Amino acid sequence: MRAVHFGAGNIGRGFIGNLLYQSGYEICFIDVADALVQLLNERREYTVILADETHEEFVVKNVSAINSQSDPERVIDAISQADLVTAAVGPTVLPLIAEIVAKGLQKRLQEGAKPLNIIACENMIGASTLLKEKVYEKISPDDRAAFDQHFGFPDAAVDRIVPNQNNEDKLTVKVEPFYEWVVNQTQVIGEKPPVKGITYVDDLNPYIERKLFTVNTGHAITAYLGYAAGIPTIDQAMQDASIRSVVTGALAETGAVLMEKHGFAQAEHEKYIQKILGRFTNKHITDEVTRVGRAPIRKLGPNDRLVSPAKQYLELFGHAPAHLVKGIASALKFDFKEDAEAVRLQETIQNHGVKAAIQEYCGLDADAELTKLILNEYK
Repeated sequence: MRAVHFGAGNIGRGFIGNLLYQSGYEICFIDVADALVQLLNERREYTVILADETHEEFVVKNVSAINSQSDPERVIDAISQADLVTAAVGPTVLPLIAEIVAKGLQKRLQEGAKPLNIIACENMIGASTLLKEKVYEKISPDDRAAFDQHFGFPDAAVDRIVPNQNNEDKLTVKVEPFYEWVVNQTQVIGEKPPVKGITYVDDLNPYIERKLFTVNTGHAITAYLGYAAGIPTIDQAMQDASIRSVVTGALAETGAVLMEKHGFAQAEHEKYIQKILGRFTNKHITDEVTRVGRAPIRKLGPNDRLVSPAKQYLELFGHAPAHLVKGIASALKFDFKEDAEAVRLQETIQNHGVKAAIQEYCGLDADAELTKLILNEYK
């Protein structure tokens, strides 16, 4: 079986590529970093190391790579012959790969298409749907019916911490042991791709929100409180009793929302929370608070990890989610000068005030109850 994977970075190699190889796929990585492409073609394999006490190593073999900028025709050929296409390039890059994906699928149609599924493995809701929309913008209306019949773009929820790292071997990648890859099987065309580690479900939304409101919420609050306290890494921040108390309280609040909305069993969800907290304290992963806290404007968005569960908690239970409010206030104070969004956020606060920033970035009305709570906490 052949898989084409867009994005040969640490997540592509350490998470998706590793699982594809374990499932019997030969993997062709697509990237624009020429040195990385050349190294993958020279070696044809790389090592994945678990970031835990075992330091267990896995060798991923049968790999190749193509530079999509310098050799687009080979990418088109690879897509036309693939059994599965995946991507881990970042949400902003998905539109940039749409044209070459469209051309590959058109060639596949011309050659007598077999069904093919294209799964975008990104930290966002509806990534594959977004890629599909951008691909369909590149094809004629006449082709769309044929694409609908032969090609699936199933959305996915993915979760694995792959920290920034600087390994002597540039292909080696260190990853945490925990991972989750959930795929919406109702969007699959043909047979479900036989990938070990994928959980197929009919409704993806509960799993997306569970991850967003637990992993991403907890990670962000740890980062912002750690930054404010002058603590450099996530695992060190979680050793601070006051920070851990706020993070644990916030995940209890998001957990209440998730159990009320989606019917997760209390014992199971509490077990999930403890597993997530354990991941944050993994001493084998050095994850800087400035990396995790980057892009605060996006993370303060009305449908993202901080404001959305806080709004829903207030609506469902009628009283303030005190720990989430503290997390939102700490995000508003994130002033890391090497992050463009942090700089822009602080400029807005300086020029127009905190309330204006809350209105603009959190999507909350000036007189909303949650706005007042955040303002009080910020002060």
